[in-house]
Amino acid sequence: MAKVTGIGGVFFKARKDSAALAAWYEKHLGMKLEDWGGAILNWQEDTADDKGLTVWHVAAKDSEWFSPSQSTFMINYRIDDMAAMIDQLKRGGIEILQGPESHENGKFAWIMDPEGNKVELWEPKLWKADHGG
Repeated sequence: MAKVTGIGGVFFKARKDSAALAAWYEKHLGMKLEDWGGAILNWQEDTADDKGLTVWHVAAKDSEWFSPSQSTFMINYRIDDMAAMIDQLKRGGIEILQGPESHENGKFAWIMDPEGNKVELWEPKLWKADHGG
C-alpha cells in the first residue's frame, strides 16, 4: 500500500495582504523568504536529536485547542531555542498567549499571527523509547 511519508508543504490563504503576512512570519519567526515569496524549511538544518519529526493529528470538532483562533487549522512550528524565540517575540511586540510550557516531548508556546491564526511553537527534545521513537 502506498503511504504518506511526510509533509511536503503548508499552504494557506491570507485573509488580507499575503506579502505582509509572509513578512510577519519572516520578521518574528525567522522564516527566510525566498524570491518566490515562500520559505523552505529544511530538516537537515534541524538540530534536535529526532532529526525532524512532523506530527499529524485531526482534532475533535468541539476542541478548544485552537482557541481563541476561529481557524480550523493550527500549524506547529519546530523551533531551535524557546527562550530566545520568546525574547525575540516579546521584543517584537508579539503577545505570548500561553507558555512556554515543558512537556515530556519538549517545550511549547502559543501566539496568534496578524490574521488571527493560532501558532504553536515547539522546541522538541528526544522522544523516550516508550513513545516509539
